[in-house]
Amino acid sequence: MSVEVWRRIRGQLLESLGRDACRNWIDPIEFLEVRDGTAFLLTPTDFVSDWVRRNYAEPIRAAIQAEGLAVERLSFQARGALGDTVSGGDDGSANGHGTESDTETVLARPSASGSGGGGLPGAPLDQCFTFNRFVVGKPNELAYAAARNVAGSDTVTFNPLFLYGGVGLGKTHLMHAIAWDIQERNPYANILYLSAEQFMYRFIQALRSNDTMNFKELFRSVDVLLVDDVQFIAGKESTQEEFFHTFNSLVDQKRKIVISADRSPGEIDGLGERIRTRLQSGLVVDVHPTDFELRLGVLQAKAEVLCRDNADIHVADGVLEFLARRISTNVRVLEGALHRLFAFALFIGREVTLEMAQDCLSDILRASSRKISIDEIIRKTAEHYNIRMADFLSPRRARSIVRPRQIAMYLAKQLTTKSLPEIGRNFGGRDHTTVLHAIRRIEELRSVDHHVAEDLELLRRSLEA
Repeated sequence: MSVEVWRRIRGQLLESLGRDACRNWIDPIEFLEVRDGTAFLLTPTDFVSDWVRRNYAEPIRAAIQAEGLAVERLSFQARGALGDTVSGGDDGSANGHGTESDTETVLARPSASGSGGGGLPGAPLDQCFTFNRFVVGKPNELAYAAARNVAGSDTVTFNPLFLYGGVGLGKTHLMHAIAWDIQERNPYANILYLSAEQFMYRFIQALRSNDTMNFKELFRSVDVLLVDDVQFIAGKESTQEEFFHTFNSLVDQKRKIVISADRSPGEIDGLGERIRTRLQSGLVVDVHPTDFELRLGVLQAKAEVLCRDNADIHVADGVLEFLARRISTNVRVLEGALHRLFAFALFIGREVTLEMAQDCLSDILRASSRKISIDEIIRKTAEHYNIRMADFLSPRRARSIVRPRQIAMYLAKQLTTKSLPEIGRNFGGRDHTTVLHAIRRIEELRSVDHHVAEDLELLRRSLEA
């Protein structure tokens, strides 16, 4: 590529990206060479390489291809260190060979030359987040069916699809799966996935560079728009106004829209009434917290892949069931725990056993057990020993009551984050020294009295089930 060609490419980027973006990010780039379909570009620092790769890789590649050069990949070299390669197939999608955070992800409609039509980079799409890797159970079956409908239907039956729920329940997985599925069915579809924060940031950039018309044209020309974490724009009036008009334009054109949030539209404070009503006009689906069966299914699917990739590692019976019962916060924590176990087993060359899981994941297990309340511990312990609650919390000091009470205090300290005075107040207003004595006494007994040890284990399992 000659210096003159690179100058023309920079001129194209000036028109499409604006003066500020080019001055800050494109002008510092030096062209090195084109080799085997890859354009090698030199940047001043790793930070510039990373930023340009994330935000401008697709426009740069499209501009190079517009000059008639057969370039499908960009490699950014930060003076002394070769950056990750960003590649795009004939469909204009990005299929980087770096890490997930390094992968450029616009799934854009190609023109006759094969360059992306939209040219607006979105957020990374995880290639593991597909429908065939999504474990379906009762808590998420409606969300899964709705996502499948959006991806597989040629018509728009409801717009938007609004998915909401807590962290790690599969909302982002479903959004990525929709994008991949639509692209597979129609490589010419112009698909854009990004977070609400990125939408706001790009809108602000357009305002600063007096380039709002180009921003509007790019966002309102997509076939499918997927926006994650829309609660982020709550209270941001200008961004909401632009999002509202973008939303209306796409709905009028019968383009597909998928939105996610941590709450339903009616529960997001700071959201304008017009946009709230619009978001509620489609299909609003609550992605419920996982149950034991779903968590176990996720673990079994993940463990199968990990065992296939690490043939020397074996998971003992009962380990996955133990994790599914103990870690109920969200799937991300569950998968992270399994990854840690496999890494530990790989490093020390041992089988993944229940004992290893308890030792290796002690911090996660403690955090996951903290949701148990003292009232629940008292009730379960009283039921276990067939003691009336009134007697359990009374000043009575009969041995048949004192020992179960001490066991309950011990469990309260082990399974909750409450302080000793707080525990004492829950046990009929007892002093913290009484609680401390109970904990120490049960610690002594559990190692010498197998009845106490068995009762502790039974109660723990019952509380953590």
